[in-house]
Amino acid sequence: MAKNKNKIVVIGAGNVGETIAYVLMIRELANEIVLCDINEKRARGSALDIAHSTAFFEQVTVKQGGYEECADANIIIVAAGVGRKPGQTRLELAKVNMSIATDVAKNIKKYADDPIIIVVSNPVDILTMAIQKETGYNPNRVIGTGTSLDTARLRYLVGRECGVNIKDVIAYVLGEHGDSQVALWSRVRLGGVSLQGFTEQFNLDIDHDAISKEARDSGAEIIAAKGATYNGIAMATSRIVEAIVRNENAVLAVSHLLVGKKYGSWEGIAMSVPCIINENGIQKSVYINMDDDEKEGMDKSAQTMRDFWNSLQD
Repeated sequence: MAKNKNKIVVIGAGNVGETIAYVLMIRELANEIVLCDINEKRARGSALDIAHSTAFFEQVTVKQGGYEECADANIIIVAAGVGRKPGQTRLELAKVNMSIATDVAKNIKKYADDPIIIVVSNPVDILTMAIQKETGYNPNRVIGTGTSLDTARLRYLVGRECGVNIKDVIAYVLGEHGDSQVALWSRVRLGGVSLQGFTEQFNLDIDHDAISKEARDSGAEIIAAKGATYNGIAMATSRIVEAIVRNENAVLAVSHLLVGKKYGSWEGIAMSVPCIINENGIQKSVYINMDDDEKEGMDKSAQTMRDFWNSLQD
C-alpha cells in the first residue's frame, strides 16, 4: 500500500501520546493523525478533544483507530507503556514496557512494510532496540527520542546561565537517556564562540557539574512535582517529525541501533549520537570530537546499556 506522507499514527493515548498528537496538529506536521490505544475509549476521547480544537486553527483529521491504520502511515510514534510505580525497580519497569513494546512491534509489522518508527516510551534506548529487533526494520528507520530532550534541557540551562537566547546555544547530551548520559561540555558553542571563550570574555562562572545534574534530573523533578512529564518530550518528538516530513537534513541527538565497525565498542546497542535526519529517517550519524573524559563517559554509557539489555534477556 502506498504511504500517505502526511499521515502519522500515535500508539499510546496517555498524557504523552495525546500531547504529541496535539503538538503535531498545532505545528502543522500532519494532515491526518490517528490515536491508537488498547483503551479505545481514552483514544476516542483524546482524538475528539484535539479534533475540536482544529476549528480554531487548521483543518487536520484527528481520529481514533486500530493498528490497521499503520498500513499507509509514513510515521508511527510509539508512546505506549507504563510509568514506574512506587518501589518498582528500573529493571522491573523495563521488563513490563519491553513486553508492551514487543507486542506493539508485532502489530505494526502485521500492517506496515517500511515505516519510520519514532520510539518515545521509556526506557527509550532499550525499547528502540526491542522494536527494531522484533520488526527487523532498517535500524535507521527505528528512531528513539533518546537524549533529544536532555539536549534541549542542557541548551536551556546554558542559555539561562549565560544570558543567551537558546537558539544561539549549540550543545549535545549523548549516550543513554538516563543516569549515564554524557554532556559534551568541550563542544558547547554560543554564537560560534566556545563556552570557555564566552565565559572568560564576560567573566562568568559556570558550574558544569551542577548544570549536567540539573539537565539529567529534570525529568524526575517534574514527575515528583506534577506526576508526569509530557510537554517537553512532545516538543522533542515533534522536532524529529519535522526533520523527517520537511526533509531537513537536521542534526539531532537521537537513539538508534548502532551498526558497523565505526562504532567500536558501542556497536550493537542503541544510544544517542548526533544524526542527520531527513525523509529517509536517519541518513547518517555524525562523530563529534570529544575530550578523553567524554569519550570514557560514552564508553561507560554504552556498557551500561549493553549490561541492561543483557539483564532483560534472562
